[in-house]
Amino acid sequence: MKQTRKQSVHTKKLVLLAILSAIVAVLAYYGGFIKIGGLASISLTLIPVVIGSTLCGPMAGAWLGSVAGAIFFLTPDAAFWLGLSVPGTIITVMVKGAAAGWCAGVVYKLLESYNRYIAVVVSAIVCPVVNTGIFLLGSLIFFMDAVSAGATAEGVSVGGYLIVFFVGLNFVFELIANIAISPAMVKILDIVQKRNK
Repeated sequence: MKQTRKQSVHTKKLVLLAILSAIVAVLAYYGGFIKIGGLASISLTLIPVVIGSTLCGPMAGAWLGSVAGAIFFLTPDAAFWLGLSVPGTIITVMVKGAAAGWCAGVVYKLLESYNRYIAVVVSAIVCPVVNTGIFLLGSLIFFMDAVSAGATAEGVSVGGYLIVFFVGLNFVFELIANIAISPAMVKILDIVQKRNK
């Protein structure tokens, strides 16, 4: 009986992970077509990444972040970044997605016993912070020539150029959307799971 229950929980997690993977793929692809002020694409992919990392664990979060990264290469934005550096783009995109999902899951696990709601909210904050932080680091490492040229052309500092033109409103949008939607989605999924018991 114990093994059957364990298998059932494992199967439910796999099904949820498959559904979230499909949602991430759709959001990652179509988000590339929606622009904020022409500067950055809107990204909602981190919402299912946070949900998956909290409900299925850090490795699931890393998987979902990797799915988002892989789908990015099918979007119009990929051509710009690949034109700057193919290896730099691949490394930056794949590492930032996987790390953001994994870190969100780890933070959730660390805080879950203290307060589940706070754990989800902090995970929802950590995910875009890690994602954007690694993107900025990758930009400095792999795309510094483009960053410097852009900063000079705009008459701003390298840091200012990165924040305004590379990150823009996308980070703010991701952060607000994650904080608002992820905890609500986890609560809804909890209710559904309780009904199915």
